Amino acid sequence: MKFSHNKPTDTAWGPDPYADKDRIRDFFEYRDLGIMEATDGLVNAQLVRAKSQPVDGTGWHNHQLNFHIVYMIKGWAKFMYDDKVTLVEAGDTVHQQPGLKHFLFDYSPDMEYLEIASPGNFGTKHVTPPEGAVIPPVGIWPTKE
Repeated sequence: MKFSHNKPTDTAWGPDPYADKDRIRDFFEYRDLGIMEATDGLVNAQLVRAKSQPVDGTGWHNHQLNFHIVYMIKGWAKFMYDDKVTLVEAGDTVHQQPGLKHFLFDYSPDMEYLEIASPGNFGTKHVTPPEGAVIPPVGIWPTKE
């Protein structure tokens, strides 16, 4: 492990550089905070923001990891955790325990969150929806004129 100090100009927004094939999200942008390299892969910390309007969301999935939190910086996102809708707003923190079935299905145009996970290069697996889970419809973003 080593010391790391990452400034906003050190890394650009773009695709998730560590995503496996089941975690690629082209409707989000990511900014690596340098923690993966500093911890030799033990922990990843990255910023995630909305890039385009939600259409199908992330689909039902879980992660193969030991620790995972999301801290919402701006905007909001709606998740299904098992069979419950959860609105996560700016200032909220969510701990997603290992193996939790979830689905991010809607978010605001200004959504931005900090994601911290261990191990840093964790796996994602698509899963069947929990029994009785119904995904509400997504909102439509206002058009810019």
